[in-house]
Amino acid sequence: MKIIAEHIFKSFGENSVLKDVSFSVKSGQCLAITGKNGSGKSTLMRVLSNLIQPSKGKISIQKNDTEIKREDTYQYIGFVGPYLEMYQDLTAEENLIFFSKMKEIKDYQDRIENLMKLVGLAGREQDQVKTYSSGMKQRLKYVFALLNEPEILFIDEPRSNLDEQGIETIYSVVEKQKKDKILILATNDRDDLQFADLRVDLNG
Repeated sequence: MKIIAEHIFKSFGENSVLKDVSFSVKSGQCLAITGKNGSGKSTLMRVLSNLIQPSKGKISIQKNDTEIKREDTYQYIGFVGPYLEMYQDLTAEENLIFFSKMKEIKDYQDRIENLMKLVGLAGREQDQVKTYSSGMKQRLKYVFALLNEPEILFIDEPRSNLDEQGIETIYSVVEKQKKDKILILATNDRDDLQFADLRVDLNG
């Protein structure tokens, strides 16, 4: 897999957030997006993952040197971010099943069980998400992101709301992902940056 970003610009009205950002990253690499608050880290993550479109420029996601259609990229992507919400009145399992069916994931029951164990939420599948603490919700987002065994994993602020044990668990996920897939982190944390092979600094 490969992601190629060519001269990316993004504006919201009169506010210019991203200005001429270019890079490429391939399987087996971790890209860290850094920059001060408001520099556009989260915006660039959403552009790269096709959640929003750039104002100018092109994002190309390729597999075996063949570009994947924009509408098909969701099959290859997992995303963890503070702005992604779940249905609070549904249970964790109901949320995960709904998401799995949307992504046409087969054998999702086994994956849900295994991933809930991985992130330390085994036994809480039938609880409504609104009863979860902020840390538990963050762990659940990782389950969402990993359900389809993504070729490209985006994580915006990896350590957000996690305790020490949660951080250790997520770092094991990070290390596994970057071995032969693509990992993209938005972070300024020095501990997170140890995983980076490449860096895009939006401070200029």
